Amino acid sequence: MAEGGRFWFQYFPGNFMWSQGMMIVIEMARWGASAMSEVDRVGQRLKDKVGDNEAWGVEWEKEARRVERMGDEAAAEQHRSSAGSHYLRAATYYFAGERFVPPGAKKTELYHSCLRCFRRGTKFRYPNIERVEVPYAGTTLPAWFMKAPVEGKAPAVCFFDGLDSTKELSVLFGGVELANRGIHTLAIDGPGQGEALRLQNIPSRHDYEVPAAAAYDYVASRADVDTKRIAVMAFSMGGYYAPRAAAFEKRFAAGVAWGAHFDYHATWITRRRILETGGTKVSAPHFQLPWVMGMPDMDSAMKKVEQYTLAGVAEKITCPFLIIHGERDSISPAANAQLLYDTISSKVKKLKIFTVEEGGAEHCQGDNRQLAANYVADWLAETLQAAPPKQVNVCS
Repeated sequence: MAEGGRFWFQYFPGNFMWSQGMMIVIEMARWGASAMSEVDRVGQRLKDKVGDNEAWGVEWEKEARRVERMGDEAAAEQHRSSAGSHYLRAATYYFAGERFVPPGAKKTELYHSCLRCFRRGTKFRYPNIERVEVPYAGTTLPAWFMKAPVEGKAPAVCFFDGLDSTKELSVLFGGVELANRGIHTLAIDGPGQGEALRLQNIPSRHDYEVPAAAAYDYVASRADVDTKRIAVMAFSMGGYYAPRAAAFEKRFAAGVAWGAHFDYHATWITRRRILETGGTKVSAPHFQLPWVMGMPDMDSAMKKVEQYTLAGVAEKITCPFLIIHGERDSISPAANAQLLYDTISSKVKKLKIFTVEEGGAEHCQGDNRQLAANYVADWLAETLQAAPPKQVNVCS
């Protein structure tokens, strides 16, 4: 561990939220969706503006537009693979810029740009990703389906986001390694997440077994999916969503909490105190929770979050279940992972704590997401008895 308790790279020392935002972008390089030199180009312009979230959005958008133009030029010259690579990086940068911008016209514009570039990028670089709409409560939930290179029916995973990520990132950092092991992935923006929140104004709900059941129904309707081998997985705040879904939707054959929670309200009591005292050791700005919850202010959002507890719920989980967590998670203490593990009733259950020494010790392995992606994919491949694909696309 480095001096002062720092055990992982902090681009902006003293500002955890911005440093975590940088790591999210940096870690996407493994899947062809960022480049270190471009990330640093933005970081250098932000060095004397730390904490200015408007400047953050401006500089990331500037870089995203530059890289998107490179994609346009490559596409015009029929260099499809190069164009796709540029578009994927631009999509990540647009999302990074959007991350700390408050809800409004600019945030919506940046996310539309992210979607535009992601569609173009996957068309050229990940043609096994298709856009799908999942029927849900009189409307639909937006999703990307990454098809594994296998013949016949194969296992599938319904993968939900957390508080502030989107399916455009998770289909890559989660889906690629699953596809390499013969498992399809439905990366879906559920209520309070990604596109469902940003463009459809669908807020979060505590009974996440409802959207999870909708995801299951869609996946099970596909001719390429084995209905007996469908798992549910969720990321970050999804460490509440996935256990809740597995507890009440018994059709899932397995579940994964990628970053654990138990009492999400208790977590936010601590986060609110940090935000209101000027701290930055949180993952998102003050507007995020009320926006996700569909509530007008923090007080009403906190009241709604009281329902987000796994007490009396985790005991109902009986399917094989994996919990992965970081030893030094700054957002949700590792004790939450142990409590969840101790409480669930599954005969087959596993708790993996990534240590500082091996890497992946931060929140959702933000300091080494590849480690987690491989670990999760290996466990799911064994648990769902996935057949290895005939070909493996290691990365984009």
